[in-house]
Amino acid sequence: RKKAVQYHPDKNPGSKPAEEMFKKVSEAYEVLKDPEKRAAYDRFGHAAFAQAGGPRGPGGAGGGFHDPFDIFREVFGGAGGSIFEEFFGGGGGDGGRDGADLRYYMEITLEEAARGVEREIAIRKLTLCDHCEGAGAEPGSRRVTCTTCHGSGQVTTSRGFFTVRKVCPACHGAGRRIERPCRECRGEGRLQKTTKINVRIPPGVDTGSRLRSAGNGEAGLQGGRPGDLYLFIHVKDHEIFERQGDDLFCEIPIKFTLAALGGNIEVPTLSGKASLRIPPATQSGTTFRLKGRGVPALRSGQPGDQLVRVQVEVPTHLTAEQRKKLEEFALACGDANEPVARSFFEKAKKFF
Repeated sequence: RKKAVQYHPDKNPGSKPAEEMFKKVSEAYEVLKDPEKRAAYDRFGHAAFAQAGGPRGPGGAGGGFHDPFDIFREVFGGAGGSIFEEFFGGGGGDGGRDGADLRYYMEITLEEAARGVEREIAIRKLTLCDHCEGAGAEPGSRRVTCTTCHGSGQVTTSRGFFTVRKVCPACHGAGRRIERPCRECRGEGRLQKTTKINVRIPPGVDTGSRLRSAGNGEAGLQGGRPGDLYLFIHVKDHEIFERQGDDLFCEIPIKFTLAALGGNIEVPTLSGKASLRIPPATQSGTTFRLKGRGVPALRSGQPGDQLVRVQVEVPTHLTAEQRKKLEEFALACGDANEPVARSFFEKAKKFF
C-alpha cells in the first residue's frame, strides 16, 4: 500500500516510470489478496507460479503467464520471493517438514506458583516410529525413483491458461519413494502415542503465563525438527490469600480487646506462620505489611510482600456479666477515647 501511494499517478503526473511501477504494484497486490494464489504459494512455493504458455482464456489475452514474484523483485528489491517468505513462511520444497507445536493447559495451586513445581504430564502426540526410526521404510528396504514424478519431485497440471507445478503427492517432493513401507506406521514415519514428559514450572508464574518446552511437540517428517510444547498456566483461587501481582493480600479477624490494648498475633503465610505486632488503638481496616512474604517475581526472583488487613470483631452472645462490664466500660469512656467519632459528629451537627 505504501508503494501504491508512492507511485500513484496523482502524485507523479506525467511520469511514465511511476505509472508502470504503479501497475506492477497493483498487480502484486492482486496476487497477495487472492486466497488461492496465496494458498498455492504456501503449499508449493515458487513452483506454483512458474512461467508457462497456455491457451487463450475467455475474455483474456493469449501468451505466457509471467511470474508475479518478478514484480516483488522489481518493486521491493531482494532476491525474489523474499517478501512472500517473510510474511507467509517458506514455500513447498524437498526438505523435511517440521512437527506441529502443541498446547497443554495446566492448573496449579498458589503454593506451587510461589515455590515452583515439577510435574509429569501425559500428552498424546505424533512421535517417531520406533520400528523404522522415522524413515517410513522397513529396515533393509531401499528407496526407488518415484514413478509419478519420475524423480523430479513435482507434477504439472493445467487449468485454463494456468500451468501449475506442485509437489508430487506420491513422494511429497522427495523424488524417491519407499520400496517397502514400514508395517507399523504405513510409511508415515510417525505414530500417535501417549508420551510422558517432565516439565518444570518456575517460581512466580501466574494465570496466563505461557511456558515453552522446546522440542516436546510433535515429531517432524523426513528430518524436520520437532515442534515445541507450550504450557498455559492457570493458578487456582486460594481460600485465604488473594494475589495482587507479586504481593499477597489477606484479612485477619482480631478481638476488640487486642485492637484496643495491642499485642502480638500469628498470621499464616505461604512459608509458615509469622508474628505480627498489633499496636494499641488499632482501628478496623488497618493494613500491615510483611516484607518478603509474597510471591517471587518470575524474572528477577525478588519476592513481593504480604499485606494483612485486620478486621476488629465485635463480640456476640454476651453473658449478663460480660454485658455489665461493657456497660461500665462505656460509662468510663469519654470523647478522648473516640477521636474519630467525636470529629465526625462535630461535622454532622448541622444535619441534626
